[in-house]
Amino acid sequence: MALKQLTEEQIRDWTLEQKDRWWFENVWRGNMPQLTIRSAVTGMMLGGILSLTNLYIGAKTGWTLGVGITSVILAFAMFKVLKQLGLGSEFTVLENNCMQSIATAAGYMTAPMISSLAAYMMITGEVIPIGTTMAWITSLAVLGVLFAFPLKRRFINDEQHPFPEGRAAGVVMDALHTGDAREGMFKAKLLAICGGVSALIKVMSSHTIMEKLHLGRLTIPEYLDAWAYKFESWKPTLFGTEMRHLTLRAEPDVVMFAAGGLMGIRTGVSLLVGAVINYCILAPWMIRVGDIKPSATGTIGFKEITIWALWGGVAMMTTASLFAFFSKPKILITAFSGLFGRSKQQQNDVLKDIELPMWVFFVGIPVVGAVVVYLANVFFGVEVWMGIIAVPLIFVFSLIAVNSTALTAITPTGALGKLTQLTYGVLAPKNITTNIATASITGEVAGHASNLLMDIKPGYMLGAKPRQQAVGHVLGIFAGAVISVPIFYMVFLNIGPRQLINGDYPPVATGKAEETKGATTASKQPTAKTGAKSSSEKSTAAKDPNAPRELVTEQYPMPSAVIWKGVAEVLTEGIDKLPVSARWAALVGAIVGIWLEILRMITKGRSWISGVGVGLAMMIPFSTCFAMFLGSFFFWIAGLKWKDPNSMVHKILVKNQEPICAGLIAGGALMGIVVALLENFVL
Repeated sequence: MALKQLTEEQIRDWTLEQKDRWWFENVWRGNMPQLTIRSAVTGMMLGGILSLTNLYIGAKTGWTLGVGITSVILAFAMFKVLKQLGLGSEFTVLENNCMQSIATAAGYMTAPMISSLAAYMMITGEVIPIGTTMAWITSLAVLGVLFAFPLKRRFINDEQHPFPEGRAAGVVMDALHTGDAREGMFKAKLLAICGGVSALIKVMSSHTIMEKLHLGRLTIPEYLDAWAYKFESWKPTLFGTEMRHLTLRAEPDVVMFAAGGLMGIRTGVSLLVGAVINYCILAPWMIRVGDIKPSATGTIGFKEITIWALWGGVAMMTTASLFAFFSKPKILITAFSGLFGRSKQQQNDVLKDIELPMWVFFVGIPVVGAVVVYLANVFFGVEVWMGIIAVPLIFVFSLIAVNSTALTAITPTGALGKLTQLTYGVLAPKNITTNIATASITGEVAGHASNLLMDIKPGYMLGAKPRQQAVGHVLGIFAGAVISVPIFYMVFLNIGPRQLINGDYPPVATGKAEETKGATTASKQPTAKTGAKSSSEKSTAAKDPNAPRELVTEQYPMPSAVIWKGVAEVLTEGIDKLPVSARWAALVGAIVGIWLEILRMITKGRSWISGVGVGLAMMIPFSTCFAMFLGSFFFWIAGLKWKDPNSMVHKILVKNQEPICAGLIAGGALMGIVVALLENFVL
């Protein structure tokens, strides 16, 4: 069924009151079931589980992916099967919509843990108590909800902005519930099959599990070049450094392959270009001159390379993001225009019983804002007056972020976080923890506000009640926190359930002591041992209760956290603390980031190289970048080669690219989390 929508002329000429009345009379579905017990439970369950995929993806790449369409297809199929079995009625389209809002809210709860909070722990060397993390990320998310809904009437009802990802979810739900049910079930089957295959590959990649199953010979190697290093007489090298030390390897990571498929060929090419420059040229060069130093054990691997390479990457990403952000003044101008106009329509508001009442925001924002300021002071030592300054910044940044998300589906959380870090670099020039905590407030809240409106868009298209979606979003916030936070501590900090309950947290390795020691005791060239630990070594280290927990590893590089940490260190300690070559890399990276964005503007978006993608590649292992490139390249070629919509290959690979990639990501990422838990605490 074609979704009803206003024409461009109506959007331009009608008043908000006329638009609201048209929506009420033509789109609103009345009292169709929406926020029901089953939609709430399903959304919290699927959202909580799928949030773990964002933990995995975020720890690998620094990005989080939306889980809305994945949850929509799964819920549709689940209730379709239950109806056929006579165990329940069919899921309504509005129940599915409310469910996806809950699930998506849960999925976004992982962002602070793989960025600002991880950076804070890396800087201080202390593990944040699990209760502190839950309270902090929940309060930020709720504040994001409160800031979002006053903007909903303007960006969605009045200006009818597209919110591309939200619109895509609305179209998918409409197609599933009004079109051919067989097509919807086919998507679900593809998602399930791909998820099962990806999960099986993850299990077979675990040497520990395969040995326990007495299937050791069938173990899929962690890296496809492992055979080459069995020969003592010859090992592949590049400019005198073994290629495995440079992460120049191929790994059978189907999750990153699928993530590349979703990101597209332009992002994939940008990642490959950045990886080649960093790991094939700069890293071996800096190893030879001694600016990339071995660790305390005399080895060089991904972590040692990143200590030097992150500065060029961070500079490139920051300048590219900020230039792209400020090069579109229309977004900034329109973000603040129309804030206070059209107030007369409130006197005759046809949606007063459907929208959230304004008193919720007038009361909620000061109350929850005060809670956030209090928690920042108690948890992170942020002075109250500095925390108070962050609250109006949230309003400004939310306007900007929502407008960007509404038009492009890109939420500039990173750029906004850097602006806050620059602001507090002036207000608190030597306070690195304040720099991180305040940037977390503004960036994360603005991100939550933008993502919430992205979820509200399909509800508007389908005729749902916004106030029920708001309640559902809050339910998703709690579900995401309850499930993803403990798993983060167990998988990435290797802290067991008993330690979590007792509050017995080991320290986090900051890396500074290792750098100093390695610089004085180790030679310039790496030893024959690889810098990455094997799965058995990682498992043994995880069981040592006194060993410092390392958040940044070759397996989980935590690039977003590294960026937050790097910017905070430069702003508070000064750029003069960096090696001369790293300073030059930062300068060149900053210039190249701006130049690449100018090139994109000149070519009107046709340039394939992104400063953000190239910079990010300098903080992710080459093997991961290569896997994502292969995924983007594969689906790009499929789209070019199989254009006939009637061909079976087109129907599977092209038309259903998203369910395939979503299944590979969900199955592999979830099984990756399960495997890590089994290896660390069971086997």
